[in-house]
Amino acid sequence: MRHISLCMPRDCDYNGALSLVTHTRTSPVRIGPHQLKNNLVVAPMAGVTDRPFRQLCKTMGAGMAVSEMVASNSLLWGSEKTKRRANHDGEVDPISVQIAGADPQMLADAARYNVDQGAQIIDINMGCPAKKICNVMAGSALLKDEPLVARILKAVVGAVGVPVTLKIRTGWDRDHRNALMVARIAESSGIQALAIHGRTRACGYSGEAEYDTIAAVKAEIRIPVIANGDITTPERVKQVLEYTKADAVMIGRAAQGRPWMFREISHFLETGRHLPPPAVGEIHRVLVAHLHDLYDFYGELTGVRVARKHISWYTKGLAGSAAFRHGMNQLQTCAEQIRAVDDYFAELSGLGERLIYVEEPGMMNKPERMEEPAELAA
Repeated sequence: MRHISLCMPRDCDYNGALSLVTHTRTSPVRIGPHQLKNNLVVAPMAGVTDRPFRQLCKTMGAGMAVSEMVASNSLLWGSEKTKRRANHDGEVDPISVQIAGADPQMLADAARYNVDQGAQIIDINMGCPAKKICNVMAGSALLKDEPLVARILKAVVGAVGVPVTLKIRTGWDRDHRNALMVARIAESSGIQALAIHGRTRACGYSGEAEYDTIAAVKAEIRIPVIANGDITTPERVKQVLEYTKADAVMIGRAAQGRPWMFREISHFLETGRHLPPPAVGEIHRVLVAHLHDLYDFYGELTGVRVARKHISWYTKGLAGSAAFRHGMNQLQTCAEQIRAVDDYFAELSGLGERLIYVEEPGMMNKPERMEEPAELAA
């Protein structure tokens, strides 16, 4: 097996290659009392993993989907944005909610609040690299202060009777790659699963992820380890599981507009073969149902704006989609959006029964600037 070079903060280049071996770990993962149906997890993404998206990914094969970040500041719990993020009506178990902040007591209070709202797993964010999150010493900035990490984990684990999980990066920068020490703190604090993004905070989302650190952590701790970073195709899932020996993978950007990728991954891991591309008619129905869920969840004004990015993700790489996406940005009502989607998919159906990508799906989910929760910077 070839070595994978560690991610360097100046360019974060990937200088190695992953090698396939004969066996892939496909066992379902247990987090506390919750037995996931598989080892495929949807990463928390600000502005993306709302309830409609989480529910859709679960329906299409994900074992768990983690919510977007919820602020630990109790003054913000009454805001419409925070109340929406704490809305789990009809969501398939287990319900995992990510909280973010830097004060142990505030995070403990936020954990209790979200459990009262229906959270069955609390996830603590120590992985977000966004400047306005790190500037208030939240997210991956916490990795610089291991004693504070320990106080936060102890406070949150002690505050709730549900499993607490943690998401981190490999470290702050090339000179402070301390994921292994943080993992040991997490395990001793009672954290029940650890997700690791294979970049440092200094890397942001640039370059490519490294998996050596994840493999080293997995070899040293007994709680489930979830590998994250640049996991875009079924082949990459298999490679990362085999290289790191991680218990699960966490998929973020690659699932945007392709929630059916979870069933494709499951099929590939089980059989070694790819499913055919989905039928145009099926994805048309999936997208329209998703849009209606967004409109119901957000209301028409906000729902139309949120829907635009999802429509763009669903259609990126498909024939004729550039002009369609440009036109979509001009539409202002739910009815206009649905009509445009119907017309576009009618055109696609004339090209064939199944989706035809003019760009490889695995290449379409390059790092993008993600929406950041503004309230965390307050």
